[in-house]
Amino acid sequence: MPVMPDSWIREQAEKSQMIEPFVEAQKREGMISYGLSSYGYDARLADEFRIFTNVDNALVDPKNFSSTSFVERRGKECIIPPNSFVLCRTVEYFRVPRDILVICLGKSTYARCGLIVNVTPLEPEWEGHVTLEISNTTPLPAKVYANEGICQFLFLQGSEACEISYADRAGKYMKQTGVTLPRI
Repeated sequence: MPVMPDSWIREQAEKSQMIEPFVEAQKREGMISYGLSSYGYDARLADEFRIFTNVDNALVDPKNFSSTSFVERRGKECIIPPNSFVLCRTVEYFRVPRDILVICLGKSTYARCGLIVNVTPLEPEWEGHVTLEISNTTPLPAKVYANEGICQFLFLQGSEACEISYADRAGKYMKQTGVTLPRI
């Protein structure tokens, strides 16, 4: 599976709104970079956060998820408690072509601070805002910044289009907007 270059990403963004809003060149003046890179796209962190807490002694259960597991915040930054995590989302809305699989990797600036960005692959023909999980692996509080780079997406092209796409299966996270919680 070849990784698609910046020219292909730019073309898809213009032709089929694969990434909206699309930033054609890396922005980095005094901030964590975002925008089109050589072989990927660095997405931004939106300003909505769901910070996990144990105030109500809740249990995290993906089959019976309770909103008492977190507190909701909006703002220019978010403080992630030590050894905890936050659910958040990208500013960008993605529309994945049928012959493409998208992989997400955390940015090295945050990784060097003990923060791990986790997201499952974006499957062929999936679309929506990407819900991210940022883990603070340190014993100290950690800060992340809204409207700055958080992760890089790499676009891998299959040798042919898939037989059954995420849209064909009517996937449960199709066209999600905002921070999307676990669903069964």
